[in-house]
Amino acid sequence: MTPSEAAQLLGHCAAFDNRTVGKVDARAWAAALNDVPFDDDAVAAVAAFYGTPPKDPSQKLWIQPHNVRTLRTKIRNARLENFQYEPMPDETVGEYLARYRGQVQAIASGRMAAPSGRLALEGGPSREFVAELEARGWDGNRTVPDEDDEPAAELIDTVRRTGPLGVVCPMCSAEIGFPCKSSHGTKKHPLGRPLAKPHTARVRAASGEPQQTPEQRAAEEERIRAASARALARLDDADIPDAEIVEEAS
Repeated sequence: MTPSEAAQLLGHCAAFDNRTVGKVDARAWAAALNDVPFDDDAVAAVAAFYGTPPKDPSQKLWIQPHNVRTLRTKIRNARLENFQYEPMPDETVGEYLARYRGQVQAIASGRMAAPSGRLALEGGPSREFVAELEARGWDGNRTVPDEDDEPAAELIDTVRRTGPLGVVCPMCSAEIGFPCKSSHGTKKHPLGRPLAKPHTARVRAASGEPQQTPEQRAAEEERIRAASARALARLDDADIPDAEIVEEAS
């Protein structure tokens, strides 16, 4: 792009942002875009830049040379989206490279119409291939039912998660996948505070152990209370010396 061509391009920019264009501006843009020609795509890049609203509505759009370069490349690459080289029979490597570059240049510049659609695969598997698949247990093209059938109960049981969370808790009735909860509700957890560890009854149920009877649970709770009382008694009987205050030397 020459300085005179850059001045014309800056004139298109000024139509959008009201910038002033001088000889210094034209020479600077020509130096920045020395490998970019002044063509319809360069002008379209300016229009595309100012046709897109900024991310910040309070921001004023102000195009720079790198914006012209980037948007012009995008415009040309969009025409090549469905491009496929059309070879000639018995062409040499040199002929292939020359024809390939010529086709790319012609379509990218817009001189040749871009392909209108993508090529689609045609045909299907051969009968021999289908017969081989059916011999290996393939059921053929299966249709999707109109309505979803309820899965069988035995299939549901096979996908249960492992561990205590894979069963309903017998103590707090926590559902599968949800943690156990305390019996007392709070403002944040009106149905019970989630517990870090599952109830013992839930652990036993997950491992297949028989559940304790009410009498056994009462005896276990009494055993825990007795152990706690003994521990507290040992703390009361222990001879804990009074704290000694040590004054720092001044």
